[in-house]
Amino acid sequence: MPRKFKIHLTRNAQDDLDHIFFYIASDNLNNAKKFIVELEEKIYSLDTSPERCPYIAENIFFGTNYRHLIHDKYRLIYKIDHDSVYILRIVHGATLLEF
Repeated sequence: MPRKFKIHLTRNAQDDLDHIFFYIASDNLNNAKKFIVELEEKIYSLDTSPERCPYIAENIFFGTNYRHLIHDKYRLIYKIDHDSVYILRIVHGATLLEF
């Protein structure tokens, strides 16, 4: 049986989700709901094999070991710590990563 990881959504990541939802909802509420559900499915898919996703290129600048999972035009930035996965940010792919 595969190892299970606990998923933790940081405050920044939750704020990112809220921002994405309201941005899309300003144009189409149903699309916003659908997109957030898809993002959440991606997030919680990390409970098994979070190592499957690549390291982010920015690690070289931040001195970190963060990974990312791509969904549409968005990057879900996360780190693995023992049996936990911490979702740090959810950013548009064209956005510079900041912490």
